[in-house]
Amino acid sequence: PAIPEGCVPTIVPTVAFSDDRLANGLRVIVAEDHLAPVVAINVWYDVGSKHEQPGKTGFAHLFEHVMFQGSKHVAKAEHIALVQAAGGTMNGTTWLDRTNYYETLPAATDAQATENLEFAISLEADRLMNSHVKGEDLASEMTVVRNEFERGENSPQRVLMQRVQAVAFEWHNY
Repeated sequence: PAIPEGCVPTIVPTVAFSDDRLANGLRVIVAEDHLAPVVAINVWYDVGSKHEQPGKTGFAHLFEHVMFQGSKHVAKAEHIALVQAAGGTMNGTTWLDRTNYYETLPAATDAQATENLEFAISLEADRLMNSHVKGEDLASEMTVVRNEFERGENSPQRVLMQRVQAVAFEWHNY
């Protein structure tokens, strides 16, 4: 179709990427783009609500929370503090088919980019290989997740989304 008069077409840049499997089964996708002076990583786990049974939900969200409870080399709640001290931001989210954790850190120079990328990868590797959760931490996070659910349970947006998903995914794990 013709572009309406006065409109300027958007040019979408292309970003080259690689998509590889490591010997241990991890999938690594690397996309290098120098439009912004940052490095970012995003680690996805195959843990989402599609893996839950009706009436027994919330595990994926709990998994997201407990992975912030510390590891062999990073104390409880220290992961976030370390990233922020390096000038970055980070968080985690849960959705239908995944739970993910991401960090974005400054990369004003090539040296800083390399250093911060290695830093973020080491934090996520430690979380993956060395996470540990104590009983009291698990109980505490179960309460937090339950409270988050209850606060939003009756919101119009949540009710609408639940109804739409119930119809859309009637015969599907989601």
